[in-house]
Amino acid sequence: MSIRSLFVFIAFISVYNISYAQETKSIFKGYPVIAHSDTLFFVKNKLGSLSAVERAERTSAKVVALSEDLLFVSDSLITVNDSALIDIAYKGDVLLSLSKTDADSVRMDQEVMAKAYRDIVAENISTYKKDTDVTELLKRGALGLFIIAIMVMCIYFLNKYSNRFNAWLRVKLHARISGFKIKNYELINSKNELFLIKKVLNLIKIVVIFILVYLTLPIVFRLFPWTKPWSDSLIGFVLNPLKNIFSAIIDFIPNLITIAVIVVVFHYIKKVIRFFSNEIAAERLKINGFYPDWAKPTYNIVKIVLNAFMIVVIWPFIPGSNSEIFKGVSVFLGVLISFGSSSAISNGVAGMVITYMRPFRVGDVVKIGETTGAVQEKSLLVTRVLTFKNEVITIPNSAILNGNTVNYSSLAAQDGLIVHSTVTLGYDIPWATAHELLINAALASEGVVKEKQPFVLQTSLEDWYVSYQLNAYISNPKRMPAIYSEIHKNIHIAFDTAGVEIMSPHYQAIRDGNASTVVSPEKA
Repeated sequence: MSIRSLFVFIAFISVYNISYAQETKSIFKGYPVIAHSDTLFFVKNKLGSLSAVERAERTSAKVVALSEDLLFVSDSLITVNDSALIDIAYKGDVLLSLSKTDADSVRMDQEVMAKAYRDIVAENISTYKKDTDVTELLKRGALGLFIIAIMVMCIYFLNKYSNRFNAWLRVKLHARISGFKIKNYELINSKNELFLIKKVLNLIKIVVIFILVYLTLPIVFRLFPWTKPWSDSLIGFVLNPLKNIFSAIIDFIPNLITIAVIVVVFHYIKKVIRFFSNEIAAERLKINGFYPDWAKPTYNIVKIVLNAFMIVVIWPFIPGSNSEIFKGVSVFLGVLISFGSSSAISNGVAGMVITYMRPFRVGDVVKIGETTGAVQEKSLLVTRVLTFKNEVITIPNSAILNGNTVNYSSLAAQDGLIVHSTVTLGYDIPWATAHELLINAALASEGVVKEKQPFVLQTSLEDWYVSYQLNAYISNPKRMPAIYSEIHKNIHIAFDTAGVEIMSPHYQAIRDGNASTVVSPEKA
Protein backbone atom coordinates (compact mmCIF):
# COMPACT_ATOMS: atom_id res chain seq x y z
CA MET A 1 0.00 0.00 0.00
CA SER A 2 1.40 3.44 -0.99
CA ILE A 3 1.73 6.40 1.41
CA ARG A 4 -1.05 8.27 -0.43
CA SER A 5 -3.42 5.34 -0.14
CA LEU A 6 -2.61 5.06 3.55
CA PHE A 7 -3.47 8.75 4.12
CA VAL A 8 -6.71 8.36 2.17
CA PHE A 9 -7.65 5.32 4.28
CA ILE A 10 -6.88 7.15 7.56
CA ALA A 11 -8.95 10.15 6.42
CA PHE A 12 -11.87 7.89 5.52
CA ILE A 13 -11.74 6.22 8.95
CA SER A 14 -11.61 9.62 10.68
CA VAL A 15 -14.62 10.94 8.74
CA TYR A 16 -16.52 7.73 9.45
CA ASN A 17 -15.77 7.95 13.18
CA ILE A 18 -16.84 11.61 13.31
CA SER A 19 -20.09 10.90 11.45
CA TYR A 20 -20.76 7.87 13.66
CA ALA A 21 -20.13 9.95 16.80
CA GLN A 22 -22.48 12.67 15.54
CA GLU A 23 -25.13 10.11 14.70
CA THR A 24 -24.79 8.49 18.15
CA LYS A 25 -24.97 11.90 19.79
CA SER A 26 -28.12 12.77 17.85
CA ILE A 27 -29.76 9.55 18.94
CA PHE A 28 -29.06 10.35 22.62
CA LYS A 29 -31.94 12.57 23.82
CA GLY A 30 -30.18 13.95 26.88
CA TYR A 31 -31.20 14.32 30.52
CA PRO A 32 -34.85 15.27 31.11
CA VAL A 33 -36.11 18.36 32.89
CA ILE A 34 -39.11 17.02 34.88
CA ALA A 35 -41.77 19.03 36.68
CA HIS A 36 -44.98 17.60 38.15
CA SER A 37 -44.37 14.21 36.51
CA ASP A 38 -44.14 15.79 33.05
CA THR A 39 -40.96 15.82 30.95
CA LEU A 40 -40.54 19.37 29.63
CA PHE A 41 -37.39 19.06 27.49
CA PHE A 42 -33.92 17.51 27.50
CA VAL A 43 -30.45 18.89 28.28
CA LYS A 44 -27.60 17.31 26.31
CA ASN A 45 -24.54 19.50 26.90
CA LYS A 46 -22.61 20.79 29.85
CA LEU A 47 -22.18 24.51 30.48
CA GLY A 48 -19.11 25.76 32.30
CA SER A 49 -18.54 23.65 35.38
CA LEU A 50 -22.07 22.22 35.32
CA SER A 51 -22.62 18.86 33.66
CA ALA A 52 -25.72 18.14 31.59
CA VAL A 53 -27.36 16.13 34.36
CA GLU A 54 -26.67 18.89 36.93
CA ARG A 55 -28.20 21.50 34.62
CA ALA A 56 -31.32 19.32 34.17
CA GLU A 57 -31.72 18.72 37.90
CA ARG A 58 -31.24 22.42 38.82
CA THR A 59 -33.77 23.52 36.19
CA SER A 60 -36.30 20.91 37.37
CA ALA A 61 -35.99 22.09 40.98
CA LYS A 62 -36.40 25.77 40.03
CA VAL A 63 -39.48 25.11 37.87
CA VAL A 64 -41.11 23.12 40.69
CA ALA A 65 -40.29 25.86 43.21
CA LEU A 66 -41.64 28.57 40.87
CA SER A 67 -44.93 26.69 40.43
CA GLU A 68 -45.51 27.02 44.19
CA ASP A 69 -45.27 30.83 43.99
CA LEU A 70 -48.80 32.13 44.59
CA LEU A 71 -47.97 35.45 42.85
CA PHE A 72 -46.61 33.83 39.68
CA VAL A 73 -47.29 35.82 36.50
CA SER A 74 -46.47 34.06 33.25
CA ASP A 75 -45.61 37.33 31.51
CA SER A 76 -42.71 37.81 33.95
CA LEU A 77 -41.07 34.65 32.57
CA ILE A 78 -38.78 36.09 29.88
CA THR A 79 -35.70 35.32 27.82
CA VAL A 80 -32.58 37.46 28.28
CA ASN A 81 -29.91 37.58 25.57
CA ASP A 82 -26.51 37.76 27.26
CA SER A 83 -23.82 37.71 24.55
CA ALA A 84 -23.14 33.99 23.91
CA LEU A 85 -25.93 32.75 26.21
CA ILE A 86 -29.69 33.24 26.28
CA ASP A 87 -31.22 32.95 29.78
CA ILE A 88 -34.75 31.92 30.70
CA ALA A 89 -35.40 33.99 33.85
CA TYR A 90 -38.20 35.01 36.19
CA LYS A 91 -37.74 38.31 38.02
CA GLY A 92 -33.97 38.06 37.79
CA ASP A 93 -33.76 34.37 38.79
CA VAL A 94 -32.23 32.38 35.92
CA LEU A 95 -33.95 29.04 35.38
CA LEU A 96 -31.80 27.85 32.48
CA SER A 97 -29.01 29.25 30.30
CA LEU A 98 -28.85 28.05 26.70
CA SER A 99 -25.69 28.16 24.58
CA LYS A 100 -25.25 27.87 20.84
CA THR A 101 -24.03 24.30 21.40
CA ASP A 102 -27.40 23.46 22.95
CA ALA A 103 -29.21 24.90 19.94
CA ASP A 104 -26.95 23.07 17.47
CA SER A 105 -27.51 19.74 19.24
CA VAL A 106 -31.24 19.94 18.45
CA ARG A 107 -30.74 21.78 15.13
CA MET A 108 -32.64 24.89 16.17
CA ASP A 109 -31.94 28.61 16.28
CA GLN A 110 -30.76 29.68 19.71
CA GLU A 111 -33.44 32.37 20.21
CA VAL A 112 -36.23 30.16 18.87
CA MET A 113 -35.12 27.39 21.20
CA ALA A 114 -35.09 29.72 24.22
CA LYS A 115 -38.59 31.07 23.49
CA ALA A 116 -39.94 27.52 22.93
CA TYR A 117 -38.49 26.34 26.26
CA ARG A 118 -39.86 29.44 28.01
CA ASP A 119 -43.36 28.74 26.64
CA ILE A 120 -43.13 25.09 27.75
CA VAL A 121 -42.18 26.09 31.29
CA ALA A 122 -44.91 28.75 31.44
CA GLU A 123 -47.57 26.33 30.18
CA ASN A 124 -46.52 23.66 32.68
CA ILE A 125 -46.71 26.08 35.62
CA SER A 126 -50.05 27.49 34.43
CA THR A 127 -51.50 24.00 34.05
CA TYR A 128 -50.31 23.08 37.53
CA LYS A 129 -51.83 26.27 38.96
CA LYS A 130 -55.11 25.55 37.24
CA ASP A 131 -55.13 21.91 38.42
CA THR A 132 -54.46 22.91 42.04
CA ASP A 133 -57.06 25.66 42.18
CA VAL A 134 -59.60 25.04 44.98
CA THR A 135 -62.60 25.33 42.66
CA GLU A 136 -61.00 22.96 40.17
CA LEU A 137 -60.11 20.50 42.93
CA LEU A 138 -63.72 20.51 44.16
CA LYS A 139 -64.97 19.85 40.65
CA ARG A 140 -62.50 17.04 40.16
CA GLY A 141 -63.32 15.60 43.58
CA ALA A 142 -67.01 15.55 42.66
CA LEU A 143 -66.15 13.92 39.34
CA GLY A 144 -64.04 11.33 41.17
CA LEU A 145 -66.90 10.54 43.56
CA PHE A 146 -69.25 10.21 40.60
CA ILE A 147 -66.86 7.76 38.88
CA ILE A 148 -66.54 5.73 42.09
CA ALA A 149 -70.35 5.70 42.49
CA ILE A 150 -70.71 4.37 38.93
CA MET A 151 -68.14 1.67 39.71
CA VAL A 152 -70.02 0.67 42.92
CA MET A 153 -73.31 0.49 41.02
CA CYS A 154 -71.72 -1.67 38.31
CA ILE A 155 -70.36 -4.04 40.95
CA TYR A 156 -73.74 -4.14 42.74
CA PHE A 157 -75.72 -4.97 39.59
CA LEU A 158 -73.05 -7.40 38.40
CA ASN A 159 -73.21 -9.29 41.70
CA LYS A 160 -77.01 -9.22 41.76
CA TYR A 161 -77.67 -10.40 38.23
CA SER A 162 -74.77 -12.85 38.18
CA ASN A 163 -76.38 -14.75 41.07
CA ARG A 164 -79.69 -14.80 39.19
CA PHE A 165 -77.91 -15.96 36.05
CA ASN A 166 -76.18 -18.76 37.98
CA ALA A 167 -79.52 -19.98 39.39
CA TRP A 168 -81.18 -19.83 35.95
CA LEU A 169 -78.26 -21.63 34.31
CA ARG A 170 -78.26 -24.44 36.89
CA VAL A 171 -81.99 -25.03 36.24
CA LYS A 172 -81.47 -25.08 32.47
CA LEU A 173 -78.38 -27.31 32.55
CA HIS A 174 -79.54 -29.71 35.25
CA ALA A 175 -81.42 -31.97 32.80
CA ARG A 176 -78.88 -31.64 29.98
CA ILE A 177 -75.62 -32.28 31.82
CA SER A 178 -74.66 -35.94 32.09
CA GLY A 179 -71.12 -35.57 33.39
CA PHE A 180 -67.78 -35.83 31.64
CA LYS A 181 -66.50 -39.26 30.63
CA ILE A 182 -63.29 -40.54 29.10
CA LYS A 183 -64.36 -43.79 27.42
CA ASN A 184 -65.93 -45.79 30.26
CA TYR A 185 -64.41 -43.76 33.10
CA GLU A 186 -66.59 -41.00 34.55
CA LEU A 187 -64.15 -38.21 35.33
CA ILE A 188 -66.79 -35.71 36.57
CA ASN A 189 -70.39 -36.57 37.41
CA SER A 190 -73.29 -34.21 36.67
CA LYS A 191 -73.43 -32.83 40.23
CA ASN A 192 -69.73 -31.98 40.29
CA GLU A 193 -69.95 -30.52 36.80
CA LEU A 194 -72.69 -28.11 37.90
CA PHE A 195 -70.59 -27.20 40.94
CA LEU A 196 -67.57 -26.62 38.70
CA ILE A 197 -69.59 -24.37 36.36
CA LYS A 198 -70.77 -22.35 39.36
CA LYS A 199 -67.20 -21.90 40.60
CA VAL A 200 -65.99 -20.84 37.14
CA LEU A 201 -68.76 -18.23 36.83
CA ASN A 202 -67.95 -16.89 40.32
CA LEU A 203 -64.28 -16.67 39.36
CA ILE A 204 -65.20 -14.75 36.18
CA LYS A 205 -67.32 -12.36 38.30
CA ILE A 206 -64.40 -11.75 40.69
CA VAL A 207 -62.04 -11.10 37.77
CA VAL A 208 -64.48 -8.62 36.19
CA ILE A 209 -64.88 -6.80 39.53
CA PHE A 210 -61.11 -6.62 39.94
CA ILE A 211 -60.74 -5.20 36.40
CA LEU A 212 -63.42 -2.58 37.10
CA VAL A 213 -61.68 -1.45 40.29
CA TYR A 214 -58.26 -1.52 38.65
CA LEU A 215 -59.47 0.60 35.71
CA THR A 216 -61.33 3.06 37.92
CA LEU A 217 -58.45 3.86 40.28
CA PRO A 218 -56.07 5.24 37.58
CA ILE A 219 -58.88 7.45 36.25
CA VAL A 220 -59.60 8.86 39.71
CA PHE A 221 -55.91 9.28 40.56
CA ARG A 222 -55.31 11.13 37.31
CA LEU A 223 -57.77 13.85 38.31
CA PHE A 224 -55.34 15.28 40.90
CA PRO A 225 -51.76 16.35 40.24
CA TRP A 226 -50.44 14.79 43.46
CA THR A 227 -51.85 11.34 42.71
CA LYS A 228 -51.07 11.38 39.00
CA PRO A 229 -47.84 9.35 39.48
CA TRP A 230 -49.91 6.67 41.19
CA SER A 231 -52.10 6.46 38.10
CA ASP A 232 -49.07 6.06 35.86
CA SER A 233 -47.70 3.36 38.18
CA LEU A 234 -50.96 1.38 38.18
CA ILE A 235 -51.16 1.53 34.41
CA GLY A 236 -47.49 0.58 34.17
CA PHE A 237 -48.03 -2.50 36.37
CA VAL A 238 -50.20 -3.91 33.56
CA LEU A 239 -48.76 -2.37 30.42
CA ASN A 240 -45.08 -2.91 31.19
CA PRO A 241 -45.36 -6.71 31.70
CA LEU A 242 -47.58 -6.97 28.63
CA LYS A 243 -45.10 -4.92 26.63
CA ASN A 244 -42.20 -7.03 27.89
CA ILE A 245 -44.06 -10.26 27.13
CA PHE A 246 -44.96 -9.07 23.64
CA SER A 247 -41.38 -7.93 23.00
CA ALA A 248 -40.04 -11.25 24.30
CA ILE A 249 -42.43 -13.15 22.02
CA ILE A 250 -41.39 -11.07 19.02
CA ASP A 251 -37.70 -11.56 19.86
CA PHE A 252 -38.25 -15.30 20.38
CA ILE A 253 -39.87 -15.87 16.96
CA PRO A 254 -36.54 -16.41 15.10
CA ASN A 255 -35.40 -18.87 17.78
CA LEU A 256 -38.81 -20.55 17.69
CA ILE A 257 -38.50 -21.05 13.93
CA THR A 258 -35.01 -22.48 14.46
CA ILE A 259 -36.30 -24.88 17.13
CA ALA A 260 -39.18 -25.95 14.86
CA VAL A 261 -36.78 -26.67 11.98
CA ILE A 262 -34.49 -28.71 14.26
CA VAL A 263 -37.44 -30.71 15.65
CA VAL A 264 -38.80 -31.42 12.15
CA VAL A 265 -35.36 -32.53 10.88
CA PHE A 266 -34.84 -34.90 13.81
CA HIS A 267 -38.41 -36.17 13.48
CA TYR A 268 -37.86 -37.28 9.89
CA ILE A 269 -34.44 -38.72 10.71
CA LYS A 270 -36.13 -40.92 13.35
CA LYS A 271 -38.85 -41.89 10.85
CA VAL A 272 -36.22 -43.05 8.37
CA ILE A 273 -34.42 -45.07 11.05
CA ARG A 274 -37.73 -46.56 12.23
CA PHE A 275 -38.53 -47.61 8.64
CA PHE A 276 -35.26 -49.52 8.34
CA SER A 277 -35.81 -50.97 11.82
CA ASN A 278 -39.21 -52.34 10.81
CA GLU A 279 -37.76 -53.73 7.59
CA ILE A 280 -35.00 -55.55 9.49
CA ALA A 281 -37.47 -56.83 12.13
CA ALA A 282 -39.75 -58.20 9.38
CA GLU A 283 -36.65 -59.82 7.76
CA ARG A 284 -37.27 -58.00 4.48
CA LEU A 285 -33.90 -56.31 4.89
CA LYS A 286 -31.04 -58.53 6.01
CA ILE A 287 -27.67 -57.37 7.32
CA ASN A 288 -24.96 -59.91 7.97
CA GLY A 289 -24.30 -60.25 11.70
CA PHE A 290 -27.34 -58.16 12.68
CA TYR A 291 -30.23 -60.24 14.02
CA PRO A 292 -33.88 -59.22 13.46
CA ASP A 293 -34.63 -59.17 17.21
CA TRP A 294 -31.97 -56.47 17.58
CA ALA A 295 -33.90 -54.06 15.36
CA LYS A 296 -36.42 -52.69 17.88
CA PRO A 297 -34.05 -52.23 20.87
CA THR A 298 -31.41 -50.69 18.59
CA TYR A 299 -34.00 -48.25 17.27
CA ASN A 300 -35.01 -47.34 20.85
CA ILE A 301 -31.37 -46.70 21.79
CA VAL A 302 -30.76 -44.59 18.67
CA LYS A 303 -33.98 -42.66 19.34
CA ILE A 304 -32.86 -41.85 22.91
CA VAL A 305 -29.46 -40.68 21.63
CA LEU A 306 -31.08 -38.55 18.91
CA ASN A 307 -33.53 -37.00 21.38
CA ALA A 308 -30.67 -36.17 23.75
CA PHE A 309 -28.65 -34.64 20.91
CA MET A 310 -31.72 -32.67 19.76
CA ILE A 311 -32.15 -31.22 23.28
CA VAL A 312 -28.47 -30.22 23.32
CA VAL A 313 -28.88 -28.46 19.97
CA ILE A 314 -32.13 -26.73 21.00
CA TRP A 315 -30.94 -25.74 24.50
CA PRO A 316 -29.19 -22.42 23.57
CA PHE A 317 -32.36 -21.22 21.79
CA ILE A 318 -34.62 -21.72 24.84
CA PRO A 319 -35.42 -18.42 26.64
CA GLY A 320 -33.55 -18.15 29.92
CA SER A 321 -31.28 -21.11 29.23
CA ASN A 322 -28.22 -18.99 30.06
CA SER A 323 -29.63 -17.65 33.34
CA GLU A 324 -28.04 -18.73 36.60
CA ILE A 325 -31.36 -20.00 38.00
CA PHE A 326 -31.91 -22.19 34.94
CA LYS A 327 -28.39 -23.58 35.24
CA GLY A 328 -28.80 -24.20 38.98
CA VAL A 329 -32.08 -26.08 38.53
CA SER A 330 -30.55 -28.15 35.71
CA VAL A 331 -27.55 -29.11 37.85
CA PHE A 332 -29.83 -29.96 40.80
CA LEU A 333 -32.05 -32.19 38.67
CA GLY A 334 -28.99 -33.87 37.17
CA VAL A 335 -27.53 -34.64 40.60
CA LEU A 336 -30.93 -35.82 41.86
CA ILE A 337 -31.38 -38.18 38.91
CA SER A 338 -27.79 -39.46 39.19
CA PHE A 339 -28.08 -40.37 42.87
CA GLY A 340 -31.66 -41.59 42.71
CA SER A 341 -31.44 -43.81 39.65
CA SER A 342 -28.15 -45.71 40.02
CA SER A 343 -29.93 -49.09 40.20
CA ALA A 344 -32.19 -48.15 37.29
CA ILE A 345 -29.16 -47.18 35.21
CA SER A 346 -27.39 -50.45 36.04
CA ASN A 347 -30.51 -52.41 35.07
CA GLY A 348 -30.81 -50.39 31.86
CA VAL A 349 -27.20 -51.05 30.88
CA ALA A 350 -27.68 -54.74 31.75
CA GLY A 351 -30.83 -54.78 29.60
CA MET A 352 -28.90 -53.46 26.60
CA VAL A 353 -26.10 -55.98 27.14
CA ILE A 354 -28.61 -58.84 27.42
CA THR A 355 -30.31 -57.68 24.23
CA TYR A 356 -27.12 -58.02 22.22
CA MET A 357 -25.94 -61.17 24.03
CA ARG A 358 -29.21 -62.87 22.95
CA PRO A 359 -29.35 -65.43 25.81
CA PHE A 360 -33.10 -65.80 25.23
CA ARG A 361 -36.03 -64.38 23.34
CA VAL A 362 -39.63 -63.72 24.29
CA GLY A 363 -41.43 -67.07 24.47
CA ASP A 364 -38.33 -69.12 25.30
CA VAL A 365 -38.43 -71.45 28.30
CA VAL A 366 -35.51 -70.53 30.52
CA LYS A 367 -34.13 -71.06 33.99
CA ILE A 368 -32.83 -67.87 35.63
CA GLY A 369 -31.46 -68.57 39.09
CA GLU A 370 -34.16 -70.61 40.83
CA THR A 371 -36.92 -69.47 38.44
CA THR A 372 -38.01 -71.63 35.52
CA GLY A 373 -40.65 -70.60 33.00
CA ALA A 374 -41.41 -68.90 29.69
CA VAL A 375 -40.12 -65.38 29.03
CA GLN A 376 -43.21 -63.20 28.87
CA GLU A 377 -41.65 -59.74 28.52
CA LYS A 378 -38.16 -58.38 27.99
CA SER A 379 -37.80 -54.64 28.69
CA LEU A 380 -34.89 -52.29 29.25
CA LEU A 381 -34.99 -52.64 33.05
CA VAL A 382 -36.59 -56.00 33.90
CA THR A 383 -37.51 -59.39 32.44
CA ARG A 384 -40.82 -61.08 33.31
CA VAL A 385 -41.04 -64.89 33.41
CA LEU A 386 -44.29 -66.90 33.47
CA THR A 387 -43.64 -70.06 35.48
CA PHE A 388 -45.28 -73.48 34.99
CA LYS A 389 -47.46 -72.67 38.02
CA ASN A 390 -48.87 -69.61 36.18
CA GLU A 391 -46.86 -67.16 38.28
CA VAL A 392 -45.38 -64.01 36.77
CA ILE A 393 -41.95 -63.29 38.29
CA THR A 394 -40.15 -60.01 37.61
CA ILE A 395 -36.36 -60.28 37.53
CA PRO A 396 -34.04 -57.21 37.34
CA ASN A 397 -31.77 -57.34 34.32
CA SER A 398 -28.69 -56.75 36.47
CA ALA A 399 -29.47 -60.01 38.37
CA ILE A 400 -29.72 -61.86 35.05
CA LEU A 401 -26.41 -60.46 33.84
CA ASN A 402 -24.64 -61.42 37.07
CA GLY A 403 -26.04 -64.98 37.17
CA ASN A 404 -26.42 -68.02 34.93
CA THR A 405 -29.23 -68.46 32.44
CA VAL A 406 -30.33 -71.83 31.03
CA ASN A 407 -32.27 -71.69 27.76
CA TYR A 408 -34.35 -74.81 27.09
CA SER A 409 -35.86 -73.55 23.82
CA SER A 410 -32.88 -72.43 21.76
CA LEU A 411 -32.14 -75.90 20.28
CA ALA A 412 -35.37 -77.73 21.10
CA ALA A 413 -37.06 -77.19 17.73
CA GLN A 414 -34.07 -78.31 15.61
CA ASP A 415 -32.08 -80.78 17.68
CA GLY A 416 -34.52 -81.53 20.47
CA LEU A 417 -34.23 -80.96 24.22
CA ILE A 418 -33.04 -83.93 26.31
CA VAL A 419 -35.01 -84.56 29.48
CA HIS A 420 -33.55 -87.06 31.92
CA SER A 421 -34.51 -89.00 35.02
CA THR A 422 -32.46 -91.33 37.24
CA VAL A 423 -33.53 -94.72 38.61
CA THR A 424 -31.46 -96.79 41.05
CA LEU A 425 -31.67 -100.63 40.80
CA GLY A 426 -29.88 -103.48 42.52
CA TYR A 427 -27.10 -105.53 40.96
CA ASP A 428 -29.52 -108.45 40.66
CA ILE A 429 -31.35 -106.70 37.77
CA PRO A 430 -29.58 -107.25 34.43
CA TRP A 431 -28.52 -103.96 32.91
CA ALA A 432 -30.02 -104.89 29.52
CA THR A 433 -33.41 -105.39 31.16
CA ALA A 434 -33.16 -102.03 32.88
CA HIS A 435 -32.21 -100.32 29.62
CA GLU A 436 -35.07 -101.92 27.72
CA LEU A 437 -37.71 -101.09 30.33
CA LEU A 438 -36.60 -97.45 30.60
CA ILE A 439 -36.46 -96.91 26.83
CA ASN A 440 -39.89 -98.49 26.33
CA ALA A 441 -41.32 -96.26 29.08
CA ALA A 442 -39.91 -93.19 27.35
CA LEU A 443 -41.28 -94.19 23.95
CA ALA A 444 -44.72 -94.76 25.46
CA SER A 445 -44.78 -91.24 26.89
CA GLU A 446 -46.69 -88.49 25.08
CA GLY A 447 -44.49 -85.55 24.08
CA VAL A 448 -41.31 -87.58 23.57
CA VAL A 449 -39.88 -87.38 20.04
CA LYS A 450 -40.15 -90.90 18.66
CA GLU A 451 -37.84 -90.25 15.72
CA LYS A 452 -34.87 -89.83 18.09
CA GLN A 453 -34.15 -92.97 20.07
CA PRO A 454 -34.02 -92.49 23.84
CA PHE A 455 -30.89 -93.77 25.53
CA VAL A 456 -29.79 -94.81 29.01
CA LEU A 457 -26.58 -93.88 30.81
CA GLN A 458 -25.27 -95.79 33.80
CA THR A 459 -24.06 -92.83 35.80
CA SER A 460 -22.61 -94.63 38.84
CA LEU A 461 -21.89 -98.09 40.36
CA GLU A 462 -22.51 -97.74 44.04
CA ASP A 463 -22.09 -100.33 46.81
CA TRP A 464 -25.72 -101.44 46.82
CA TYR A 465 -27.17 -100.23 43.52
CA VAL A 466 -26.59 -99.03 39.99
CA SER A 467 -27.79 -95.55 38.81
CA TYR A 468 -29.51 -95.64 35.45
CA GLN A 469 -30.22 -92.28 33.78
CA LEU A 470 -32.97 -92.24 31.14
CA ASN A 471 -32.52 -89.59 28.41
CA ALA A 472 -35.29 -88.74 25.95
CA TYR A 473 -35.79 -86.03 23.35
CA ILE A 474 -38.69 -83.55 23.44
CA SER A 475 -39.49 -80.65 21.12
CA ASN A 476 -41.79 -78.56 23.32
CA PRO A 477 -40.05 -77.33 26.50
CA LYS A 478 -43.25 -75.63 27.68
CA ARG A 479 -44.66 -79.11 28.46
CA MET A 480 -41.64 -80.28 30.47
CA PRO A 481 -43.48 -80.83 33.78
CA ALA A 482 -46.26 -82.84 32.10
CA ILE A 483 -43.75 -84.89 30.05
CA TYR A 484 -41.67 -85.66 33.17
CA SER A 485 -44.81 -86.80 34.95
CA GLU A 486 -45.78 -88.99 32.01
CA ILE A 487 -42.31 -90.58 31.82
CA HIS A 488 -42.25 -91.32 35.55
CA LYS A 489 -45.69 -92.88 35.37
CA ASN A 490 -44.71 -95.08 32.43
CA ILE A 491 -41.47 -96.14 34.14
CA HIS A 492 -43.49 -97.28 37.15
CA ILE A 493 -45.95 -99.18 34.94
CA ALA A 494 -43.19 -100.79 32.83
CA PHE A 495 -41.24 -102.06 35.84
CA ASP A 496 -44.37 -103.34 37.61
CA THR A 497 -45.43 -105.18 34.44
CA ALA A 498 -41.99 -106.81 34.20
CA GLY A 499 -42.06 -107.70 37.90
CA VAL A 500 -38.96 -105.61 38.61
CA GLU A 501 -38.98 -103.94 42.00
CA ILE A 502 -37.62 -100.39 42.15
CA MET A 503 -35.75 -100.32 45.45
CA SER A 504 -34.11 -97.35 47.12
CA PRO A 505 -30.88 -98.27 48.98
CA HIS A 506 -32.22 -97.12 52.31
CA TYR A 507 -35.45 -99.05 51.99
CA GLN A 508 -33.56 -102.15 50.96
CA ALA A 509 -31.25 -101.88 53.99
CA ILE A 510 -34.11 -102.02 56.49
CA ARG A 511 -36.27 -104.49 54.64
CA ASP A 512 -36.74 -107.78 56.50
CA GLY A 513 -39.12 -110.16 54.81
CA ASN A 514 -41.63 -107.48 53.83
CA ALA A 515 -43.97 -108.05 50.92
CA SER A 516 -42.84 -106.94 47.49
CA THR A 517 -43.65 -103.40 46.43
CA VAL A 518 -44.44 -104.51 42.86
CA VAL A 519 -48.07 -103.83 41.96
CA SER A 520 -49.65 -106.15 39.43
CA PRO A 521 -50.90 -104.50 36.23
CA GLU A 522 -54.45 -105.60 37.05
CA LYS A 523 -54.36 -103.81 40.41
CA ALA A 524 -52.60 -100.81 38.91
